[in-house]
Amino acid sequence: MKIESVATERLLLHPLSVPEGERIAAREPLPEDRWGEGYPGVGDLASVGAFLRRCAEDGDPGAFRTYQIRLAEGGLVVGGIGFHGPPGPDGSVTVGYGIVPGERGKGYASEALAAVIGIARSAGATVLRGDADPANAASHRVMERAGMRRAAVEGEDGGLVRFLVRLEP
Repeated sequence: MKIESVATERLLLHPLSVPEGERIAAREPLPEDRWGEGYPGVGDLASVGAFLRRCAEDGDPGAFRTYQIRLAEGGLVVGGIGFHGPPGPDGSVTVGYGIVPGERGKGYASEALAAVIGIARSAGATVLRGDADPANAASHRVMERAGMRRAAVEGEDGGLVRFLVRLEP
């Protein structure tokens, strides 16, 4: 299934293909790949590995996949963002993201997350969730800036703070 890239003001969210994911997992960029320093990080490798397993077991995940976060100007890969899987029976999806250390604090994660919220809404999800370590105030701010709120009922879950946004068509 061909999924189009999603452009924001400063970013391009590039949907990974299986061959791209395999190159990232092997840390073997092609000469034309522009990976920022520190990419792929531990979180990127975990996300790409999960994406590749889902593709092998269940086929193409459509919009609910992993995306590279690229700068619109120049195409430098500054991180990754993606879904932990397709919507569950209740229509909810969980997202994870990360930005390379040298590019943090520039609002890229919030901008990418806002775009992913739009992707989830367009693809039929009803709730988008994100988790963060209780001490990770920067990640809390990212989710809040993107319109997510701390889950009042769920609160901390397994040592994580859960955020969510309800998606209305």
